[in-house]
Amino acid sequence: MTPSTPVPIAIEGFVSFTIAILLLFIGKEITHRSELLRRYSIPEPVIGGFLCAATVGVLYYGFDRMVSFNLEARDVLLLYFFAGIGLRAEIATLIKGGRPLFTLLFLASTFIVLQNLLGMGVAGLYGMDPKAGLLSGSISLTGGVGTTLAWAPTFVEELGIANAMELGVASNTVGLIAACVIGGPIARYLIQRHSVQPSGDTDLDVGVQFDEGERTRLSYYGVLWAWLWLNVCLILGYSLNESLEEAGVRLPMFVSCLIAGIVVGNLGRWLARNRKKRWAAEGEQGLAMISDICLGMFLTMALMGLQLWELEGLLGYLTVAMGLQISLSVLFTVLLVYRLMGKNYDSVVVSAGFGGITLGSTATAIVNMTAVTQQYGASHQAFIIVPLVCGFFIDIVNALVIGFFVGL
Repeated sequence: MTPSTPVPIAIEGFVSFTIAILLLFIGKEITHRSELLRRYSIPEPVIGGFLCAATVGVLYYGFDRMVSFNLEARDVLLLYFFAGIGLRAEIATLIKGGRPLFTLLFLASTFIVLQNLLGMGVAGLYGMDPKAGLLSGSISLTGGVGTTLAWAPTFVEELGIANAMELGVASNTVGLIAACVIGGPIARYLIQRHSVQPSGDTDLDVGVQFDEGERTRLSYYGVLWAWLWLNVCLILGYSLNESLEEAGVRLPMFVSCLIAGIVVGNLGRWLARNRKKRWAAEGEQGLAMISDICLGMFLTMALMGLQLWELEGLLGYLTVAMGLQISLSVLFTVLLVYRLMGKNYDSVVVSAGFGGITLGSTATAIVNMTAVTQQYGASHQAFIIVPLVCGFFIDIVNALVIGFFVGL
């Protein structure tokens, strides 16, 4: 074996999951000890996950060892999280969020066009086929890895862009890292710049807010009750997804679980409206805590799976293209998203998540919003409209826009 060929080290699923738990603990401890990280609402999973990715990179470049993790559990954690969001969502909040939802969809759709124009422009400046810039545009950034995998064969076979897959995955890697760290600082800037009054609502959609030194009490039945209904929603979500696919409609699985959660949660509240029970409140608290753990574990596993060596050979182009894409996302959020979404605390939380919509993933958007709301208070509307825009509507718009640009 030549020195240039790294020795593969595959870590199986159970061990990978256990490492992710340890990394989440590390991220929480570092964040707890760092006033700077808390001040800018940097998500705790980002710290542990990125430390792991950096360590794996050192092993690759310094010791010729290529570590890979089996991360099958990651996708199930995401389904649990969105089922929990749905269970806590009230129809009244959904109705109230109708206008903001379409406003956010319009903003995200506009940004997709700008994102692709910027990517194509930078690619042209580097002497590349301008359409290669789409792989550093909405294909990899708004669309994510799944959209990159779907479109890469078209770019290779029809447009002759041989490194389409590498370019898309590398762009997604940089975008994901950037999206994880810009949400909190954006929220802090907007709150201070415009003197926005935080909600102070401690009834969080994800996690439980507590003061320093205070321990949150969770009952056995509360957690078990929450776990039961989460599993029911996953079962219904799988069934809904299969039925939609048979009808020719394709949705991300987490959207189906979100819809199932909304239906089950609101039906349950309607049936029990005159039967207040202690375990209902305990179940809500258990649900919030389980959702928080699942989201933290998901993002930790997503970041620990990054393979930084995939950026090789593209550093010059990626530095310019992604620097401009990140700058565009920040400016668009501060100047337009915050203002058009209402110039209030809800719009601040949406702005914290907008970088996840445009640069990372739905989970990145939610984890940024979670970090902000744990510091400043709940925003129930934001936790409904952002997942719906990210997980459903924007995928349709993105497919249409990409198809238009590819066909030029």
